[in-house]
Amino acid sequence: MKAPRSAGGWHAIRYTWKKAREVGGFLKLFRALRSKNACKTCALGMGGQRGGMVNEKGHFPEVCKKSLQAMAADMQGGITSEFWSTYSVEQLKKFSPYDLEHCGRLTEPVLLSAGSQYYRPLSWEEALSRITDKLKATPPDETFWYFSGRSSNEAGFLLQLFARLYGTNNVNNCSYYCHQASGVGLQSSIGSGTATVVLDDLDQTDLVFLIGGNPASNHPRLMTSLMKVRRRRGRVIVINPVVETGLVNFRIPSDVRSLLFGSSIASTYIQPHIGGDLALLTGIAKAVDALGMADQEFLRQHCDGGAEYLAHVRAIEWSSIVEKSGVEREAIETIARIYGASRNTIFAWAMGITHHEHGVENVQAIANLALLRGMVGKPHAGLMPIRGHSNVQGIGSVGVTPKLKDEVFRRLQEDLGVALPTSPGLDTLGCMAAADEQRLRVGFCLGGNLFGSNPDADFARSALSKLELVAYMNTSLNTGHAHGLAQETIILPVLARDEEPYRTTQESMFNLVRLSDGGIARHVGPRGEVHVISELAERVLGNASPVNWPAMKEPANIRKRIAAAIPGFAKIGQIDETKEEFHIEGRTLHRPHFPTASGRAQLHRHHLPPLKSGAGQYRLMTVRSEGQFNTVVYEIEDLYRGQERRDVILIHPDDLRALELQHDQPVCVWNEVGTLQPLLAREFPKIKPGNVLMYYPESNVLVPRSADPKSKTPAFKNVLVHIAPIVAKNRPTRITPTAATRHG
Repeated sequence: MKAPRSAGGWHAIRYTWKKAREVGGFLKLFRALRSKNACKTCALGMGGQRGGMVNEKGHFPEVCKKSLQAMAADMQGGITSEFWSTYSVEQLKKFSPYDLEHCGRLTEPVLLSAGSQYYRPLSWEEALSRITDKLKATPPDETFWYFSGRSSNEAGFLLQLFARLYGTNNVNNCSYYCHQASGVGLQSSIGSGTATVVLDDLDQTDLVFLIGGNPASNHPRLMTSLMKVRRRRGRVIVINPVVETGLVNFRIPSDVRSLLFGSSIASTYIQPHIGGDLALLTGIAKAVDALGMADQEFLRQHCDGGAEYLAHVRAIEWSSIVEKSGVEREAIETIARIYGASRNTIFAWAMGITHHEHGVENVQAIANLALLRGMVGKPHAGLMPIRGHSNVQGIGSVGVTPKLKDEVFRRLQEDLGVALPTSPGLDTLGCMAAADEQRLRVGFCLGGNLFGSNPDADFARSALSKLELVAYMNTSLNTGHAHGLAQETIILPVLARDEEPYRTTQESMFNLVRLSDGGIARHVGPRGEVHVISELAERVLGNASPVNWPAMKEPANIRKRIAAAIPGFAKIGQIDETKEEFHIEGRTLHRPHFPTASGRAQLHRHHLPPLKSGAGQYRLMTVRSEGQFNTVVYEIEDLYRGQERRDVILIHPDDLRALELQHDQPVCVWNEVGTLQPLLAREFPKIKPGNVLMYYPESNVLVPRSADPKSKTPAFKNVLVHIAPIVAKNRPTRITPTAATRHG
């Protein structure tokens, strides 16, 4: 298929009508999207008490393809009991991520026992009793607790509290596989691990750096803000090894001018090598300093390490920067001049920055560059990690980390009158390693797809298989339910956010806490996450617990505990009465006073890593398609890259010729971690030569478990692979669920 010249636009409108037909009509879909619930996809902040399709500033309409996809998925029919006796686990393993997502909604608990080839439905009573018995018989530090960023603050806080009162700190979340490097890097630089700006700042800046992200596909509502920057005659500098269609030109469906004529997004587009960002960012800083554009007064008054940092970048040779970034000095100096002319700059980035063995250093380098010109600590400028899941930031805020912040730990102990565990908790990758070493026996997963999120898919499959029990709480099937199997696997069906019989809260990437009203359940059988957690905690911990777990089935009571325990969340305790959505105190930095020990920002010096290379090897980046969100594949096609299938590897024409390959020739891709074949080698001139692109999570079989040592974030980018032709073979026929088994 041919890629469009612009992203968004009429295709997005046609897609909306397509999804409306699938769920029973446009009016039905519109009503669902307009409900007073936070968006289920990215963390940009749509929905809440102003109603769906409204952004944090109250602008309507705000909707994107990701919102439509998530809502339509939750409006699917239910999986019938016959499905489980029709499809064996071996058959489910042949389902693609797309197939599994489109099987329908989970409506009843199911169990897969050791030696069985089929899941079997079971009652809620039996499911919870089995989990309870196993937890009571297992030492707490032989369990782990994994959280998705799609769950609510209330569910996250409650489950981590349950885990700690049970006796373990093996509490972690999906951010360890995505933006943990942002949190660690920012915390070390400015004393806060989240965005320093609010949405209004983005609407008034004159320059945006967009580094290692593709919001046209993954966070489409951000494109409206970028369009407005360009209309104000501002600049957008895109740094990405791939020229993404939507970052060149995007048509905003809700803006007539943009819809008809398109909107230019990137004013400057720079393609470094995969892994070349740290060298490039350092080079920009070196050029800014050499051009006399650094804010020396800001560095002296508000930063520690400024003089040492400048001496460090001055000593780095330009030849090293150019070699390790893949960008010529002239282009780097051009970026520096644009930056030097800006009055208000916002730096935005995504997982192209964090998914590296030096992800924290990448983030620190971005902070360095912002601090160099005093672009943190004032309005309309600052740092903006573009987070994925709609509440991944909130989950971390309410204590879902192996180590609680000292103040939270103190408050919880005083409030509960107990001694919480102090043993070091394991991060997500650490839990997988411990499971493989059989130091863990039980896993409990609140949403998400732990298996599909892991690097080294073969290792992840093996590690999870050594657990005695893994329990998953989900709305629909994913690859973890087919491949991430323990000796006993239980799936608990839960309600989507807009179906829960109570209010919950979520936190946007701009630190805004939103209130969701819930709604009416679409299926009989699934339960609310808070209800499941509180009942399970009551069964396991009993009457001796300092928490009244039956009372915790009412989220308003959980919010009172959050208000008492989590700094900056005082207003959440009254949100049921006030309906006031609020920005968390102390995070938006509009003054140059930083929440560090000294009150000053910290600049960091870095050794530039060599550009990865090997004989006959190529640097691989794993990416999401326009038709997916995180591990969930809603559509097979990747429209904006012109791909109608996912079993491909995209290669620059020069590299294709060097490999003596033809377009669409079957190839084998391998490295020391794994092998993936057959794939189609496809000519893709938009990627920088020497680099290749494949789709996540299918390519996880090639991704090593090497991780950034500071954040423990795996390096899903910059993976070295070999590529070789193979004899084309007939592919196995994909087993696709029938309509009869999908819908009740």
